[in-house]
Amino acid sequence: MTESETESVEMPEPVIKFDIFSLFPLMFDSPLAESILKRAKDRGIIQIAIHDLRDWTYDKHRTADDTPYGGGAGMVMKAPPIIEAVEAVLGEELTTARVIILSAGGRSFTQAEASEFASTPRIALICGHYEGIDDRVRLILNCEEWSIGDFVLTGGELPAMVIIDAVTRILPGVIDAASIGEESFEDGLVEYPHFTRPLEFRGHVVPDILRSGHHANIQKWRRDQSLLNTRRNRPELLD
Repeated sequence: MTESETESVEMPEPVIKFDIFSLFPLMFDSPLAESILKRAKDRGIIQIAIHDLRDWTYDKHRTADDTPYGGGAGMVMKAPPIIEAVEAVLGEELTTARVIILSAGGRSFTQAEASEFASTPRIALICGHYEGIDDRVRLILNCEEWSIGDFVLTGGELPAMVIIDAVTRILPGVIDAASIGEESFEDGLVEYPHFTRPLEFRGHVVPDILRSGHHANIQKWRRDQSLLNTRRNRPELLD
């Protein structure tokens, strides 16, 4: 293939476009440039664009936060930069894209939601910071609010990475489909334990059943172990 032919090759239309809106865009440089996410980007399965919210501020200090009305500690992210950024980037797709605020008080993001998100062509992720985001962002943009767990982080950048990773890895062509089908939460249970070489390490030996070659017995063992792991680590799933 000649150089001119190489330049004429077009990337396929991505399955999902992710738009990230953040005050700290450099946080995404390394996580999105490694491993499976990098391969998915390089193959055109996903597209990720990172937008610095300070580009939509209008003062010389690029101020994107202010003190809260009603008093209290900390600062609140201002509504105008976020709303104008999302509207400018999404354009006509604003009405069809999922616009999400990453918030500790949002709905819990689970594997089921990852599967649902995977059918959405465009997802905008707004990374909160400080004490939170002016609620007019949620009202005007009709945002969803999602959380990755019942704990508080310093910002929404890490949750945004988590959601992108969880959604991307289940897209067709990203990883082996058989691997996805046997993972934790796909059948409502925690996954069974795994072993590889060496056969023995510090007195612990790989279970005989996994070396038996009897596939039906191996499947039964894995199901039993999955139930045991679920009972030990996530008993509420058994309800």
